[in-house]
Amino acid sequence: MFGMSVFQSVLERLKEEEDSEPAPAEATRVATPYAPAFGSSFAAESIGLASFGAVERAYLDASFVDPPPPPVMPDFLSRTSLAEVAEELALADDETHVTLAAKRRAFAALNHPDRLPAAFRANATVRMKLANMLIDEASRQVRANSPPP
Repeated sequence: MFGMSVFQSVLERLKEEEDSEPAPAEATRVATPYAPAFGSSFAAESIGLASFGAVERAYLDASFVDPPPPPVMPDFLSRTSLAEVAEELALADDETHVTLAAKRRAFAALNHPDRLPAAFRANATVRMKLANMLIDEASRQVRANSPPP
C-alpha cells in the first residue's frame, strides 16, 4: 500500500474484501457514516460495499413477495374535456384574482402531474392545462372589467 494514493489503496482493499466471503456476523452488521471511532473498514462500510453480498441475498430471499397491485385511476382524472374541467372549477361572473388563485391552488393540489403516479400523468397534464387556460381567461376578464387605478 505504500506508494499508492489513498483512493488506490481503498480500491485494492475492496478487491481483497470482495474475494473473501464475509463472516455471518459481519454480513448483517449495519454501517453508520457517523460512527464515533473510524475503524479500518469505515470507508467501505459507509458506502455499503462491505455488506453487498448480504443485501443481495436478502433481496433475493424477499423476491417471493407479490408486488403491490397497480394503482387504480380516480374517476375525476378521466374527465379531460374542457366542459368537464370548467364544471369542476365552477367559475362564476363575480370571481376576483384572490378567488381565482385559490381555485387554481385547490385544483392543482388534486390534479398536478407531479403528485400522481406515472400512469395517470397524461390525463393530469391535460386537466391542468385546461384548468390553467380557463383560470387565465377568467383572470383576464376580471382585469378588463375592473376600474383603472
